[in-house]
Amino acid sequence: MTRTVFPIILNTFREAIRDRILYNLVIFALLVIASAVLLKDLTDGQEGRTIVNIGLTAMLFFGVFIAIFVGVGLVSKEIEKRTVYSIFSKPVRRSEFIIGKYLGLCLTLALNVAVMGIGLTLALVFVGSNTLAANIWPAILLIFLELMVITGVAMVFSTFSSPALSALLSFLVFVIGHLSSSLRDLGATLGSPVSKAVFDSIYFVLPNLSLFTFRTEAAAGLIPSTNMLAYSALYALLYIVVLLGIAVMVFQKRNFK
Repeated sequence: MTRTVFPIILNTFREAIRDRILYNLVIFALLVIASAVLLKDLTDGQEGRTIVNIGLTAMLFFGVFIAIFVGVGLVSKEIEKRTVYSIFSKPVRRSEFIIGKYLGLCLTLALNVAVMGIGLTLALVFVGSNTLAANIWPAILLIFLELMVITGVAMVFSTFSSPALSALLSFLVFVIGHLSSSLRDLGATLGSPVSKAVFDSIYFVLPNLSLFTFRTEAAAGLIPSTNMLAYSALYALLYIVVLLGIAVMVFQKRNFK
């Protein structure tokens, strides 16, 4: 399986690079560094906290944009270009194709997140917030785990829907995933069994992305506990396995003749 998946991973990574996806890194780095220069004089000793809030939030939204808009096109582009025919004429399983595409995009996201994290670290060092610069990386890891989940969501929708609709649905999952805990609490307070059942279903079916949120705490200099990181990583891994399983099952039934 490694011999067939690994080339797909590298090819997906190369395609992402050719799509000029890394240009956002330069924009991000310039924005953070520029804000560091400006905020040094505009904030009252809180420039480090402000930069962390801005930087981590920007990192998340840049990453979500990449995960969704590139992720939904990974499968559809191959179908539109009819390259799937040449791929499946070789000893490549459809499951290997999906897994390879997913891991290739995750590799691209890892590079994006790493470079953006370095840019944010340099901005913090520039304003003298060396402790924050060292402590933000666990929060960055949580962001990457969230992006891996969103990439899996985008892959599932891309196997049966158009790119535009897949992007919209993936973004809705991202928004609702951050609100699922609050929606569940709301359903419990409404007192309606139907509302409670609906909101509980949303909570358990859609990914609970609030598990990966640590931006405010990171800005205050806090570090997530080992238990939190381990639980978040395990949750992300299990959810990704389920998503890829669904994507493979749907893709197996597609007819390319």
